[in-house]
Amino acid sequence: MAGRFAPRTTRTTRTTRTTVRGGHVAVPAGVPRQAPVTAPSTAAARVRAWVPEGPLDLGLVLGPLRRGPGDPTFRALPDGSVWRASLTPAGPGTLRVTQRSGEVRGEAWGPGAEWLLEQLPEMLGAADDPSAFVPRHKLLALTQRRRVGLRLTRTGLVLESLIPSILEQKVTAGEAYRAWRLLVRKFGEPAPGPAPERMSVMPPPRTWALIPSWEWHRAGVDNKRASTVLRAVRVAARLEEAVRMPAGAAQERLELVSGIGPWTSAETVQRSHGAVDAVTVGDLHLPGIVGWALAGDRHADDAVLLSLLEPYAGQRHRAARLILLSGRVPERRAPRMPYGDIGRL
Repeated sequence: MAGRFAPRTTRTTRTTRTTVRGGHVAVPAGVPRQAPVTAPSTAAARVRAWVPEGPLDLGLVLGPLRRGPGDPTFRALPDGSVWRASLTPAGPGTLRVTQRSGEVRGEAWGPGAEWLLEQLPEMLGAADDPSAFVPRHKLLALTQRRRVGLRLTRTGLVLESLIPSILEQKVTAGEAYRAWRLLVRKFGEPAPGPAPERMSVMPPPRTWALIPSWEWHRAGVDNKRASTVLRAVRVAARLEEAVRMPAGAAQERLELVSGIGPWTSAETVQRSHGAVDAVTVGDLHLPGIVGWALAGDRHADDAVLLSLLEPYAGQRHRAARLILLSGRVPERRAPRMPYGDIGRL
């Protein structure tokens, strides 16, 4: 029976459906690096070492960038490394991040390698200030102490977070993750360097625009979401410019695209900008989770959500993440929403 079951986790690291949504990805403690899964690339890696100020948990910081366990652009390996494949302004790139004795080491391959290494500190939360958060509820104070390595990532890439957020509109997480996985693997390109097997870089805007309608259908994406992606990629350059704008102004620009509302824009800038105050309104579950955690109200709506988070103005996104990472969630009131696959129609 050895090896059939994962070892028990402690109370502080237990994974639940809310902690996963809160951006928790299990990254094993570092062990000596194993051989790459694929044949090594002939191109040498570019390397950068960086020492963060204060504790840093790679799984918490980079967790929100993973779109499901099969995300072809994200991989956490048993050797303690986190891999990301990104389409940067300089081209596709692969980044491997490890942490040893307080020092972070980044290795990158591909045309986007230099850009990824330059962005590495901000991606790992260097621009975030966790000390600015003052917990006003016991639950948040306890969670903050248990999740001392939590920082908010800032990728500096808008479309990378926008497209999967559009795919997640009005469907179950499983449906959205499947669509992202299928589309990226089919229309993206293999990640540069010695990336783990089947890692891919997401397609560029022009490729997204040329995906045939039947391929969207096979991936389970309805016409409304597919059309929103197409409208977004047609103005991709203007949307990417939003990364240099304040988070609020960036949300306003994103919402100028028909089909992108406050939910989608907030989910995007939380990752692209590290927006510490962006609240995900219009969510099916978040108001009830926050209402239950802070007031015992599982029937809370967006108005109650914003009211409960008002004491954390300026830090509302961090407060919501800490609530999700606490794992405190009301029991289900009904079975899971049925999985729908329009690709079979």
